[in-house]
Amino acid sequence: MSEITIARGYIPGAIGRVAELNGTYYHEQWGFGLVFEAMVATDLSEFLNRYDETRDGFWTAHFGGRVEGHITIDGISAQTTGAHLRYFIVSDNLRGRGVGSRLITSAIEFCREAGHKRVYLWTFEGLEAARYLYEKEGFRLVEEKRGSRWGVEVNEQRLELLL
Repeated sequence: MSEITIARGYIPGAIGRVAELNGTYYHEQWGFGLVFEAMVATDLSEFLNRYDETRDGFWTAHFGGRVEGHITIDGISAQTTGAHLRYFIVSDNLRGRGVGSRLITSAIEFCREAGHKRVYLWTFEGLEAARYLYEKEGFRLVEEKRGSRWGVEVNEQRLELLL
């Protein structure tokens, strides 16, 4: 049986695989489409082109030689609005095996070490498993609004963690 490992930093194929994981899951579960998957791929590409390992983080979870989970910390605005936690996803293959907790813990530990004082994320109502993990780490809901930034109208939620 393969071991689940977490790696920090870019690896070849990661942008496509993370976009695939997000695109597939959110299409199947929530009806998201091209707008969302293209946004993930574009945002990750732009992020990685300006990646600075002292302020930013990019982690992938691997199982059987394949990327099966991911989380990003975008620290470019950490001193003003906070570090931005983005594109957290775990494949169906690994969901429920503690991988999400390991990814979030890695990201939050990095934020503390980097001196980030606030971490925030945008999610939406209904993602209960992820919400549980966020709240377990200390994130709190600070804003809610109807929106369609992901191509489908949802109840968007901003969560924050003060470090």
